[in-house]
Amino acid sequence: MQQILQEKVLPNITSFSLNSFSILFGFVIMFCAGQASASPMKDLTDNNIQYNISGEVVDSEGLPVPGINVVEKGTSNGTMTDIDGLFSLEVNSDEAILVFSSIGFETQEISIEGEQNIEVTMETSVAGLDEVVVVGYGTSTKRDVTGAVASISDEEFNQGAITNPLQQISGKAPGVNINQVGSEPGSTPSVRIRGITSLIGGNDPLVVVNGVQGNMDLLNQIPPNEIQSVDILKDASATAVYGSRGAPGVIIVTTKKNKSGTSTLEYSSTASVDVLSNELDVLDADQWWEQAQRYGVPASANHGSSTDWYDILTKTGYTQNHTISFGAGTDTFNYRASVSAILQDGVVLNSNSDKYIARLSANQKALDERLDITLNINTGILETSNSIQSIGNAAFTSNLITNSYFLRPTDPVFDTDGDYYTDPNVFEYLNPYAVAQTTVDERENNNLFVSLNADLDVYEGITLGWFGSWRKTNNTVGFFLPVESTDANAINQNGFANISNSRQDEKLTNVSLSYENTFGEHKLNALALYEWQQQSYQGNYGQARGFFNNETTYNSLQSGDLSDVRSGDISSYKNDRSLVSFLGRLNYTLKDKYLLTLSYRRDGSSVFGENNKWGNFPAASVAWRIDEEDFMQDGIFNQLKLRAGYGITGNQQGLIPQQSLSLVSPGGITYFGGEQIRNFEISQNSNEDLKWERKKQTNIGVDFSLIDSRLSGSLDAYTATTDDLLFNYTVPQPPFPYNTVAANVGSIRNRGVELALNYDIIRNNDVTLSLGGNMSLLDNEVLNLSGSIEGVELNTDFVPWGTNSYLIEGQPVGTYSILQHEGIDGVGAEVVRDINGDGTIDQGVRSPDRQIQGSALPTYNFAINPRFRYKDFDFSMLWRGSGGNKIYNGLRRNLSLMESLGNANVLESAVDLDLFTSQYSSNLWLEDGDFVRLENVNAGYNWQLDTFKYIESVRFSITGNNLLLITDYSGIDPEINFSGGNGFGGDFGIYPRTTSVALGLQVTFK
Repeated sequence: MQQILQEKVLPNITSFSLNSFSILFGFVIMFCAGQASASPMKDLTDNNIQYNISGEVVDSEGLPVPGINVVEKGTSNGTMTDIDGLFSLEVNSDEAILVFSSIGFETQEISIEGEQNIEVTMETSVAGLDEVVVVGYGTSTKRDVTGAVASISDEEFNQGAITNPLQQISGKAPGVNINQVGSEPGSTPSVRIRGITSLIGGNDPLVVVNGVQGNMDLLNQIPPNEIQSVDILKDASATAVYGSRGAPGVIIVTTKKNKSGTSTLEYSSTASVDVLSNELDVLDADQWWEQAQRYGVPASANHGSSTDWYDILTKTGYTQNHTISFGAGTDTFNYRASVSAILQDGVVLNSNSDKYIARLSANQKALDERLDITLNINTGILETSNSIQSIGNAAFTSNLITNSYFLRPTDPVFDTDGDYYTDPNVFEYLNPYAVAQTTVDERENNNLFVSLNADLDVYEGITLGWFGSWRKTNNTVGFFLPVESTDANAINQNGFANISNSRQDEKLTNVSLSYENTFGEHKLNALALYEWQQQSYQGNYGQARGFFNNETTYNSLQSGDLSDVRSGDISSYKNDRSLVSFLGRLNYTLKDKYLLTLSYRRDGSSVFGENNKWGNFPAASVAWRIDEEDFMQDGIFNQLKLRAGYGITGNQQGLIPQQSLSLVSPGGITYFGGEQIRNFEISQNSNEDLKWERKKQTNIGVDFSLIDSRLSGSLDAYTATTDDLLFNYTVPQPPFPYNTVAANVGSIRNRGVELALNYDIIRNNDVTLSLGGNMSLLDNEVLNLSGSIEGVELNTDFVPWGTNSYLIEGQPVGTYSILQHEGIDGVGAEVVRDINGDGTIDQGVRSPDRQIQGSALPTYNFAINPRFRYKDFDFSMLWRGSGGNKIYNGLRRNLSLMESLGNANVLESAVDLDLFTSQYSSNLWLEDGDFVRLENVNAGYNWQLDTFKYIESVRFSITGNNLLLITDYSGIDPEINFSGGNGFGGDFGIYPRTTSVALGLQVTFK
């Protein structure tokens, strides 16, 4: 036990030393650089450079503008403005021309004409409307966008020890719900754009990184510090260009590139301490024994210890994030490279994650700058050791930390022989500390994706483009559960191990022809594109049991008992899918006031039925810049744009190759004529009509700014209906040979309103104070779940989907239909209401004793983001919340029955409840899921080091994450599985959520 306490108290010095050394190294560099600049040195600069030009860059209101590129025209000699808009640059001639440029500003060329100190005013469009927005297969500007697109730049990202890009944009865009369940190292948040629109078709948005298309795993393969911007396409008029993959929305990530004419070297580091933010209050040893005596538990169940199982399974966690990036370039060539390490040591024993990512981006212009070629290479390694997620006895399985709540506090960790303690009198007794220390659950992911893009300016606005990408992923998962773990399954099999390997190979290429020109008051942009994509998936699995020692874990399956090989111990697979697409898009602008976007995509996919290989996905949107009208010139609006759009998109995520075909699988062994004959049986029905889900969406929005552009925002209202829902429907036997079939039946509708606002309360040279925020309202309804296939009616208007929640026509997805708690009778048993008065309680799915009582799906989300700057100091906060949903607290139910005291523990609240037993899952355990969270607080100081020879600037920051949670929910955390499907809306325990404090250092070298 002494050893356990030492592990709990002492920090993991080894894991933390790398960051400590990095910060110390940064200070040493700054000190040495300062000394070097103060001491005499030989002038190593070019003898031709002899004119020192300094100055200030401001905007139209006289405010300093940091980050403006200042380049001597015709050379690679350049610099950037600092936080105060100041710059200093040595040039070749007193007649040099300086070029000032940055996204969102008009490029300016200024001749110095012998001046040594100049002031430059950058001209901006109203509210930054010329800022570039990536809209899929091209770019636009904010003022030209006609669809619902949310753009988030790196300056707006959340700060701290970020391990996944989704954490950077949490709370930044209305209608984009990013949900982090627990804080397990290596885990990825889920994201839903405008609600749940599919049942098995998949609700994860398409991810596009520098043109490379992929699933959510692609986000885990990008270093967060290397992201320049994130653009989120929300409505069908914007996502329809991705056809059969665009229904759940599209997240487009653009990584950083080196600016022409500059060289850069940067180092950034954050290190955080992660502590447990909340835990359930269970009985301690004295409290447990007091209650056990009340209920007649025999003294033999009290083993005399005082063990805090939760405490010995948890510890302080650490997270580190390091990135070194460098680049250089001229007007015709530039590159940027980076190496990142993201290291996490979790708060649960033996849970950690190490991720290493390297990337290179290079751009070359040739043929008199008519040819533009861009190469991106990204490779990474992710290694994780996981806390066990599903373990326990036959009556209750959950993650490892949740099992710790159930252990009696009087049980010891070790028995008198020094072995892990078990109680033979308790069925399938599990010692969670033994599991944490002896089980091996390791995963390794190796990934590589490469893309090459070439654009050739053929003739006066005609551009020929080619894009190709190749993505490869290899995953290995190894698991070993020894007898010493005390798990009953491991004991029965004398230990077991398995290993699985999976490989993913994705190739994509497209060829495009675009035309752009302006004819007087008419502006035209047209695109024609052909795209081909092929995906290949391959894997294998092997399992063995009966190991005589634990030395090789899962790395030597042949060391198990090979005479005990069972069905399912060995398997392998390989499948392929291909997608062919044709896309046409037209953007038309009249008088710089009236905008029209039309697109049409036709997709052909190999995964669908013989009768539905092709799908068509059209879209149209219009916009009116009302502020450009003559009658608005003297109005209060600086910008006012009305948008409207309609489109059809598809979804094929939930289907695998050959799902439309009739398949057979091994069905055991039959003995005939003295010989073994292997049987095969139908395992899947055919459906030649299997096709895409089709999502039809209408969006109306308005973008505005007023009060000298201090107040700006957008308002959107939408209706989206998904028809031809993909679902595994139950069918009768006969006529079907198998009892389920994948088919397109039913529809779901989402309606919502989204609002984003930002107000600059104070805006001057020294101080800026702004308040930003957004909110979204969602109304979801299952319209229909019935239909027919091959003449057979499918009446599925009431389907279990989640934990005590259902799909019910006319109700939101995940609607609770649940028994009503009436009270507790004289013997401590729960009583529920007999609604139909027939004298019995019917617990069936369609029981008349059930009542509809809310949904697991949140109906509103909001975020508030105040920001403050005083000279070189800045401060920001992010408050985020959601609600309108219910959570079934299954963990509280299982920890509140006093009948379990003889074998387990209970919550402190169970004493007051005094419920001895219950055979029901009633609304007693149904709670409101509303919450408000202080998710992010960041304070930083930017130190401009003009006197240092090699260091341009240093930024120090401190960030707190998950500092405060306001909720009435009695569980660990109200953010649970809102993704849909299995476990939806139910809380049976999660990996603990943590609170963290991070220190950050960012150094920019000259």
